[in-house]
Amino acid sequence: MASASAETSEIPRAKLSQQELNALTNRHKAFLKRQPGGTRAVFKMRDLSHLDLSGLDLTDADFSGAKLFSTRLLGCNLTGADLYGTDLRLANLTGATLMKTDLRGACLRGAILSEAMLIEADLRDGMLVHMGKSGEMASVNQEAVKLTTELTCAIMRGANLSRARVSNAFVMQTDMTDAVMRGTKFVRANLTNSDLTGADLQGADLTGANLTGARLTGAILSGAVLDSARLANAVLIGAILDDAQRRAPELAGAVLAKDFAGLGRTLPEIAAGHAAWMDSGGKEGHRADLSGYELTGFDLRGMNLSAAVLQGATLVKADMRSAVLAMADMSLCDLRRINLSNADLRGANLERATLTGADLSGAKLNPVHIQSGSGHVWRANLHRVRLEGANLQGADLRKVNLTDAVLSRADLRGADLREANLTGADLKGARLEGADMAGATGA
Repeated sequence: MASASAETSEIPRAKLSQQELNALTNRHKAFLKRQPGGTRAVFKMRDLSHLDLSGLDLTDADFSGAKLFSTRLLGCNLTGADLYGTDLRLANLTGATLMKTDLRGACLRGAILSEAMLIEADLRDGMLVHMGKSGEMASVNQEAVKLTTELTCAIMRGANLSRARVSNAFVMQTDMTDAVMRGTKFVRANLTNSDLTGADLQGADLTGANLTGARLTGAILSGAVLDSARLANAVLIGAILDDAQRRAPELAGAVLAKDFAGLGRTLPEIAAGHAAWMDSGGKEGHRADLSGYELTGFDLRGMNLSAAVLQGATLVKADMRSAVLAMADMSLCDLRRINLSNADLRGANLERATLTGADLSGAKLNPVHIQSGSGHVWRANLHRVRLEGANLQGADLRKVNLTDAVLSRADLRGADLREANLTGADLKGARLEGADMAGATGA
């Protein structure tokens, strides 16, 4: 099976000038508005390399077989467009809309698709074709040459590929950090060494997919199908997995949360060593490092773990009431249904942590003053944190960073959100009665 880049990059195409492009897009604009003289934009088998189409509405336009090497398409609306077999290497599609777009057999090697919308896009195999003398598309040398859609080395941070069809595609070494891929079909796709940190793969079909060496730290895999998937050396620390998935043979060879017993120290011993480390300014004792450990259901009530490292730890249903976690690193942790009521989380890092159904009532997440009497503060970081249905009643969230956080159905009654940054936060169904949001941004 050939990759799109190997077979289409050298196909000759007639170059399109910026002036011709402007004329075509103007007529397309009239076409979309159903105005007289309007015609659908057809760029079939044309060369649009290095041109700028940013911000244009090219809904339903025909780009089949076109070359868009290093083309600028930032914020472009390509809903329902035909991009079958296109060469989009190094193209910039940041923030573009490609909903239900036909991208079969397209080459997107090195393309930038951050924050792009590819909901229900078709990225399955295509057939290599060329423009014949009659102006029709035909198979090369009258032979069927199957092309595999290629997304190798692409940047797709925060892109939305929900329900997209990516079966058999090459998605190797691709950055899909924080991408939303609910219900996406990755059947037999090659995702080797790709970065899916914090990605939402709920209900995705990964049957037979190659995820060797992929990074899935903090990713949500609930309901995902992993039958016959290859996960050797895939990092799943902090990933959200169903109980049945954890028992699946496909996880053999994956990097999972570590058994606490292997640490060789008890919690009291860790706490004592950490206290000595803090009291001596790091000269004695040992900083508590529980990164990547399985601590489900553990009792850590009142424990002082200020500035401790717990990145990627699994603390599902753990009891951390009144624990002191000021400036602790709890990023990418699985903290579902944890009890952090009245805990001291001032200046803590909870970036991309999952706290679905957690109890943070009365918790302190306000800034830490670095130096007494100075204006220097260390703010709590809850960027992209997941707090669906969490209890935050009466919590101190002053100046906290909640950008792109999920707070749907969260209980924020009486919470102090003064000067909090809520840019991009999802507050759908959240209870905010009595919450103080003076000076908050993005709300």
